[in-house]
Amino acid sequence: MEYLIIYFSTPKLFTMKRILFFCFLVPFIGFSQIPTGYYDGTSALTGYSLKSKLHDIISKNTISWHYSDLQNFYNQTDIDKYYDYDASNTTFLLDMYSNNPTGTTAYHYTNAQIIGSANAEGLGWNREHIMPQSTFNSNYPMYSDLFFVIPTDARINQLRSNYPYGMSGTTNYWLFTNGSKINKNGTPNSGYTGRVYEPVNEFKGDIARSLLYFAVRYEGKLNSFNFYNGTSAANDTSPLDGTEEKAFEDWYIAMLQQWNTQDPVSQREIDRNNAVFNIQKNRNPFIDHPEWVNLIWSQSPVTSAPQIASNLVSSKTSAYFVNLSWTPSVDSNVIGYKVYQNGIFVDYSKTNSIVIDHLTPSTTYNYTVKAYNSNYMESADSNLLSVTTLNSDIFASDLMITKYLEGSSDNKALEITNKTGHPVNMNKYRLNIQYYSGTNYYFPAPFELDGTVGNNETFVVLNPKSNFSCITPDQARFVTDAPQITYDGSNYVELKYLNTTVESIGTTGVNNFSILGNVSLYRLPSVVQPTKTFDLSEWKAFPSNYCQNVGVLGVSNGNTQTENAFSIYPNPVVGNTLVVNGSQLESIQNVSVIDLAGKLILQENLPFKNKNTIDVHLLKTGVYILQLDGQTVKFIKK
Repeated sequence: MEYLIIYFSTPKLFTMKRILFFCFLVPFIGFSQIPTGYYDGTSALTGYSLKSKLHDIISKNTISWHYSDLQNFYNQTDIDKYYDYDASNTTFLLDMYSNNPTGTTAYHYTNAQIIGSANAEGLGWNREHIMPQSTFNSNYPMYSDLFFVIPTDARINQLRSNYPYGMSGTTNYWLFTNGSKINKNGTPNSGYTGRVYEPVNEFKGDIARSLLYFAVRYEGKLNSFNFYNGTSAANDTSPLDGTEEKAFEDWYIAMLQQWNTQDPVSQREIDRNNAVFNIQKNRNPFIDHPEWVNLIWSQSPVTSAPQIASNLVSSKTSAYFVNLSWTPSVDSNVIGYKVYQNGIFVDYSKTNSIVIDHLTPSTTYNYTVKAYNSNYMESADSNLLSVTTLNSDIFASDLMITKYLEGSSDNKALEITNKTGHPVNMNKYRLNIQYYSGTNYYFPAPFELDGTVGNNETFVVLNPKSNFSCITPDQARFVTDAPQITYDGSNYVELKYLNTTVESIGTTGVNNFSILGNVSLYRLPSVVQPTKTFDLSEWKAFPSNYCQNVGVLGVSNGNTQTENAFSIYPNPVVGNTLVVNGSQLESIQNVSVIDLAGKLILQENLPFKNKNTIDVHLLKTGVYILQLDGQTVKFIKK
């Protein structure tokens, strides 16, 4: 539902500047542009159930941009039309770290005044992560999320470092021109005694709602982030507590709730939320519904541990996974279950079932389950269940890259397929790319996947600037301009589970253009397992920008003539003969060899009437496309 919002500041926070601009803004205060049905399914929910539902909503079909894209986006999201300038301003940015709502702002920045560092205020701005990027190791999509990456004065950004936000104590270390400061922590009930950054009152709610957005958007990953970076509470600069539901330490939640109430949603936040939605395709739910902050995090106290989960059983066992289920705890305040494998915590579930994967064939595992409540008190162990995985089965051991699309400019896409026999939680998967500078090869921060992909489902990771004819950003599961979807054929690309390579395209430490340049690859239907080491013989090659049947399960070779699938060897061809194998070679009418420039080099009709080879002795050293009645594969002549 769209509704009119007019917020008045409390007397303590009401400023002359807000009064002046309130007079200007009233006629223009618009509606919060929430798409119809965007928050469907939330009306009856409270607590962490509401938080999880919001996570599902705001994580779906988003666009993750490159970090370098943000500068230009700030012209849409962060122009000051509210404090020092009016709606006619198209030049100067709003900086919450330096803007002075109660007086004169000491300096203003244009978009062009971005710098790397500064030894004083007012020299330039750079991009500030409200949640420090060290929390998530600068990985995408967190690294470029507009809801908590904002333009701020470079000097203040540097000095804030990775200190948490907080209420100032008695010791002041830095006082900035607008009144914001870095002091010793004075936030009530906190064990942390180090430095905190306290923004001015006008922007405390803005920052609180950005941090709470982070806790919702990245639920499922919070436990893997760097939530503790010290040896004691006194020097723990991270306010995250390692939980997926509550997300933050108690003192921090209390402060954020207070700031959300003290500094209500402003027209600037509404406008910025709408602008980010247009760019990123998701919203900050706490700008649309600030009342949800207390509805989620004001939990009733729990004083006793929950009853145990019982009757732990295995409903299905594979070579690589096991399906576990159990009778739920009878306590109504249970919010989840922790699963232990051989006594070690491996995963959690919000329901009474889970799939544990990445197991080793012919291996015995012991499992127990513990229920936990909203106060994170745990039950005793369930019954012990021993499970032995099968020696082998028909399922893939892991996710597979089934299509690699490389084309001109930003035409880049990867198709990934799940044939594991079970739904796969993708929160621990990431895409990597290897760049090079001269002889130096390196990996930038990866792009992390999230959500769940069902068995026998396929999805696409697509560059948002692409213009493929067969797939659009609306049809892709992940849309990102992160480095991983900016390859040019020379780069090595891989899919990883945690730190283990699952699939690879190309070879590390070399320029792969001779293999991957100006070509799209489709996985042969005969390949049923992922391959850590790239093998070109597992793929069919198509020209650059080729795009058919992307995101369609079971179509792996780009055409419908799968019955005529073939393979070739050796590849690379060292001698003069290329061998072709296939079940119906004699039915092939025409064979062609084409170079990467599209020039026809060799052609033969009815090539396999009495043989299964092709004479390539006339070919020069290089990379070629072999085409058999429309089906293609790439090969190398040495």
